[in-house]
Amino acid sequence: MIGLYQPGDSMLHRLPAGAKLLLLLLSIVAATIVVRTPIQVVIVGTVVAGLFALAGVSWRVVLAQLRPMVWMLLVIGVFQVLTASLDRAVVVCGLLLISVALAALVTLTTRVTEMLDAVTRALRPLRKVGVDTERIGLMLALAIRCVPVLAGIVRDVAEARRARGMQWSMTALVTPVLVRALRTADDMGDALAARGVGDD
Repeated sequence: MIGLYQPGDSMLHRLPAGAKLLLLLLSIVAATIVVRTPIQVVIVGTVVAGLFALAGVSWRVVLAQLRPMVWMLLVIGVFQVLTASLDRAVVVCGLLLISVALAALVTLTTRVTEMLDAVTRALRPLRKVGVDTERIGLMLALAIRCVPVLAGIVRDVAEARRARGMQWSMTALVTPVLVRALRTADDMGDALAARGVGDD
């Protein structure tokens, strides 16, 4: 979901990032407490689909956000059927899908910089007890930046492993990824130190 902001002028796009993050939290908590039947899952899911339509987000983009959850939902669903019931499986998997969809909606309609600014502002009262909110904001920004970087490393290594005919070797994947990730982390640390980050 990183870096997939979809420009637009909908009400959801115009809503402040802080308000969207707060509404996201409240919506997930409320859905978890209230939704108890498959019918309620369908109703809430329809509302969420309506929000995506209101934001003008393409269905292909929505499906791309939710597709990685398929296997996890399948495993959880089978477990719930075996240990509880089919209705319970639908409710649990439905709530997970709805929660991820809502988070995706916030990501797709909010710039990352706006979210980081909102989190930094929310943490500002902690300055009174010595918390460096600017540093927390920097850490969040670096974490967000590192997700696509790490994904790119894994993709490059996986392609190189396939080219060498070693697609089934986990060692040929994990070791180069670990080495390149550590090297990238060192380079980022050096760049931050060169800019005086962390100096008192």
